[in-house]
Amino acid sequence: MSSERTRADQTVGRSTSGEAAVRGLTIALGGFVIITLADVAIKYALPTIGVAGALLWRGVAGSISVVILSRGRGLVPRNFKLILARSFLHCSLSILWYVVWLSGYALGDSYAIAAVAPLLMTLLAIPMLGERVGWRRWTSCAVGFVGVLVMLQPGGDLWRWDTGLLLIAVAGMAVSRIWMRVLAATDTPTTIAFWLMLAHIPLGLVVMPISALWPPTGQPDIIPSAGLFLLLCFFGASNAIAHLLFSRGYALASVATLAPLEYTPLLWGLVLGFAIFGEVPAWTTLGGALIVIAAGIYNVHRERVRRAEERAMHAAEA
Repeated sequence: MSSERTRADQTVGRSTSGEAAVRGLTIALGGFVIITLADVAIKYALPTIGVAGALLWRGVAGSISVVILSRGRGLVPRNFKLILARSFLHCSLSILWYVVWLSGYALGDSYAIAAVAPLLMTLLAIPMLGERVGWRRWTSCAVGFVGVLVMLQPGGDLWRWDTGLLLIAVAGMAVSRIWMRVLAATDTPTTIAFWLMLAHIPLGLVVMPISALWPPTGQPDIIPSAGLFLLLCFFGASNAIAHLLFSRGYALASVATLAPLEYTPLLWGLVLGFAIFGEVPAWTTLGGALIVIAAGIYNVHRERVRRAEERAMHAAEA
């Protein structure tokens, strides 16, 4: 595993050509747009199909989509243990997201909390990828978590029990992102996306008895109407496409190039949440999110400076 992490770290942090970086940026941006639309679709459908239904539809439609798009090629994993671990971790996090949305959590509010993920990735890269973080990035991470406290102030809109679940999900999402970057050194985007989608099916079957107790609005209906059927097919297929794009984007461009895209779903989530669900976030949520994003963008800047210094040092030694 240590050698795999080393190769992954080199892959993630490598200097890419300008053309490859632009392609990676464009591809990953498309992934974030698509995943936001998929989130809107499932948030709309959740009160009807429940958590187990969301997992099963995502797994079935998503895995079939990957097979069709790849023509059944490139599905056998090389790093099977990590593929499996990441897939089931990601599915478990999906359960938390679905429960939070079923409880009435606004889309934009959930994305505001999710903006913490890049900061957590900076910290988790220390033990997981052996990266070093200087005092500047430590300070920016501390500032970012001040932004979290602004969002979570007692008595505020986000001071509620399900925010705790969401914070756990976001922390796990940071681990999942890092593992995806590790896997980019050994496995193809098709392999990573296929097994992630497929893992939703057994987990959906496991949680089905519990899901029958939720939502509180009534018994979930896993077999939906024709209109909802099309929406769920879109949900599963768009998730598959988004994760294919994520895996490909991270293989082409560096972390520092792609990191700012982690914040773009917040912008679209605010617009779509208001347009479709009538959700209006509190000013404390927006203010705290801006602090978190500013700290994250500064981390991106420091990462680029560090990579430039390393390249200059290697050039001088050569």
